[in-house]
Amino acid sequence: MRVLAAMSGGVDSAVAAARAVDAGHDVVGVHLALSETPAALRGGSRGCCSKEDAADARRAADVLGIPFYVWDFAARFTEDVVDDFVASYAAGETPNPCLRCNEKIKFAALLDRALGLGFDAVCTGHYAQLRQGELSRAVDEDKDQSYVLAVLTAHQLRHAMFPLGDTPKPAVRAEAAERGLRVADKPDSHDICFIPSGDTRAFLTARIGARPGAIVDSSGVELGRHDGVHGFTVGQRKGLGVDAPAADGRPRYVLGIEPVSGTVRVGPADALDVHAIDAVAAVWSSGTAPAESFRCTVQVRAHGGLAPAVVHPGPDATVRVELGEPLRGVAPGQAVALYDGDVVRGSARITATR
Repeated sequence: MRVLAAMSGGVDSAVAAARAVDAGHDVVGVHLALSETPAALRGGSRGCCSKEDAADARRAADVLGIPFYVWDFAARFTEDVVDDFVASYAAGETPNPCLRCNEKIKFAALLDRALGLGFDAVCTGHYAQLRQGELSRAVDEDKDQSYVLAVLTAHQLRHAMFPLGDTPKPAVRAEAAERGLRVADKPDSHDICFIPSGDTRAFLTARIGARPGAIVDSSGVELGRHDGVHGFTVGQRKGLGVDAPAADGRPRYVLGIEPVSGTVRVGPADALDVHAIDAVAAVWSSGTAPAESFRCTVQVRAHGGLAPAVVHPGPDATVRVELGEPLRGVAPGQAVALYDGDVVRGSARITATR
């Protein structure tokens, strides 16, 4: 096949591209310039798309002996990922930018261009497996990224390659070293790639501005004030800005966010229990929505947040999820991924919990 290898400049995408070459495919490497400041330097394990990352990707392509290009997707990334991230927080939601990047950039914008240029597939360094067209968890449970890939459609999965899904991360680094790839020991990226400082609240405040509101307990008593709902997420415990301890001495957590009134509701941990989830924009990995309710395991965070459930598909790509056991810290804006064992059946965006 003609394969376009997305090369971020990290060890995973470099080894994935190498394996595609070993498999006999006609491989071309491409680095996506996503940053609005591509001349910026990388700070350790924070950030991405820096000058160093592009250079690391080019060197890896040279070692592999494949053509290499840099494509500027910065404007598309800003619109579909960064602006969506800011708008979601302003609306009191908790978005997942990595999931949105996979959906809108790597397997929409990039794949569309690749297919238009005559490529058959896009290869990435994600830790997930494709078996007969079905997306499933990676062998390395700690690195599994099937959750952030659960938004992919059947069409996108048919044109995807994830060569690392059957290999633990330490073995990938060892393979990179054996291949002479300088990125073998390069640190993994952490946190949100487009916030290299790691200060999400400051990043959001600079774009949204101060929008003061009240912090109240479950009975509506005001406990304090804040500068904007974008500084909070459901399940948050630290940084609430409430000085007085709870009457029972237990820690307080964010239970709910009301963006219109600017109210942040806090309370005890047990009030975080969620028994049902409403979600929209359902994507089914098979390409066809189930005709009936079904049992599965759901996941509501990239790592953790699993529970047995019964899923009820509804009209207009909606789903209702009844949890077999309660989950905590489930926030609107996150995705709920649906699994049959290790196989992804689909996903949807959470709009409400109860």
